[in-house]
Amino acid sequence: MKIGIIIGSVRNDRNGAQVGEWTYNFAKNRNDADVTYELVDLKDFDLPIMGTDATEAQGAAIGKWSSLMASFDGYVIVTPEYNRAVPGGLKNALDYLQPELHNKAVGYVGYGGLGALSSIGTLRLINAEQELASVRTMVTFSIMTDFENMSVFKPAPFNEVNATKMLDQLLLWSKALKAVR
Repeated sequence: MKIGIIIGSVRNDRNGAQVGEWTYNFAKNRNDADVTYELVDLKDFDLPIMGTDATEAQGAAIGKWSSLMASFDGYVIVTPEYNRAVPGGLKNALDYLQPELHNKAVGYVGYGGLGALSSIGTLRLINAEQELASVRTMVTFSIMTDFENMSVFKPAPFNEVNATKMLDQLLLWSKALKAVR
């Protein structure tokens, strides 16, 4: 199985890259049999706002994004919370996908003032519409306690318990849904 770990923030000076790297390394170091993890940075895709005219380069980026997302059996979305919502860039990127995501599983890693709980809740609704099955357990990092000066990622060790459980559920569901596909 192939699991994509998606960094969902495209802001400059974001904390998402640190959280994404931690998630990727944690998952990879589990050494799950017959599972590969790939870190995908949304910032690497110059996606136009959905419904606007795309340049030739943006058209290629849309195709690359769609093909890459289709290649995964499951996902971990690493999301911040901006103004109690999903980041606009992440929502826009998800809007480009539909059949690529059908009958696959997704887990969430959030970070923010309240661990991105509002963002994750919204993603659960969006992803249900895209026929993605959200696993129950999520990993939520507090910008106040898991970051030094709200910018240097230093997660508390207890977060590994939820990360383990979330990945266990994700792999179980991804395997089951692979049979459905």
